[in-house]
Amino acid sequence: MALDIIDKGLCDYQSCWQEMHDYTDQRDAGSADQLWLVQHPPVFTLGLAGKPEHLLNPGDIPVVKTDRGGQVTYHGPGQVVIYVLLDIRRRAWGIRSLVRLIEQAIIDLLQAEDIEAVRRDGAPGVYVDERKIAALGLRIRRGCSYHGLSLNVDMDLEPFERINPCGYPGLEVIQTKGLGLDWSVEQAMQQMSRILYELIEAKPGIETK
Repeated sequence: MALDIIDKGLCDYQSCWQEMHDYTDQRDAGSADQLWLVQHPPVFTLGLAGKPEHLLNPGDIPVVKTDRGGQVTYHGPGQVVIYVLLDIRRRAWGIRSLVRLIEQAIIDLLQAEDIEAVRRDGAPGVYVDERKIAALGLRIRRGCSYHGLSLNVDMDLEPFERINPCGYPGLEVIQTKGLGLDWSVEQAMQQMSRILYELIEAKPGIETK
């Protein structure tokens, strides 16, 4: 099964979302799976389960209601975003299996730098010392996934103070720069996509519900 990595650079959230949606609707059994590497201009996104009360003070940053799972999060320059467009039906994977694989890729990235990162039951994403460093939200449509992960690298974290990140009041958000990792977003993007690619390619087709 082909897995292509596509660097889309800085991309408006809504146009990128529409492109993901269209690709998922138009793909067939022979279409390649893809990882899209992007950064977004500042935007708050509210998932299908998102509650407006978790938007505390968005100010001049636009809010987009989107079709991924989860609550509210923030995207902005200096953050790695990787969209995971996989035909999970063809791969015989379940959604939980895919979520855990994406989380494991982030954990592996940080553990290679001697940083202990963990997942949290019932709260998708990755955490370091109870602080969230990466968020995750997916949508499954026609047996295929889209949306994906965001990893905070070297960005302005102030907008996270305007929301309850992922619906958790008081949740502290951190980034790799604050952990002493001197990565550019491009370096982090390349390392993150390589690890994710390798895990996807290595994973056998075993259904996990």
